[in-house]
Amino acid sequence: MADLNALVDQLSELTVLEAAELSKLLEEKWGVSAAAAVAVAGPAAGGPAAPAAEEKTEFDVILTGDGGKKINVIKEVRAITGLGLTEAKTLVESAPKAVKEGIGKDEAEKIKKQLEEAGATVELK
Repeated sequence: MADLNALVDQLSELTVLEAAELSKLLEEKWGVSAAAAVAVAGPAAGGPAAPAAEEKTEFDVILTGDGGKKINVIKEVRAITGLGLTEAKTLVESAPKAVKEGIGKDEAEKIKKQLEEAGATVELK
């Protein structure tokens, strides 16, 4: 059996773009869709549905535009994500695109502020 801790460490080192590519490769290899698996797993998990008033604890920071200041936004995206120049440029140019996903509210607000100061338009989901 594979060393699961080593596998977790390796996956933690992936960039956002590498993780997205890995997801696509696994979907092709196994003939499944990650979205379909989540949709099926949700109701099958049993128990009552979460109340609508429950406070959201995880947020996605979505870059919606560069505000005409692409270079500044690319620099900020690189600083936030650790992506290389090409990957950060691709992310900025393909907006709307997630910069960070599944993070806490404080960190999401901080990243949103950093990107907006660089000239980007950002939304939290």
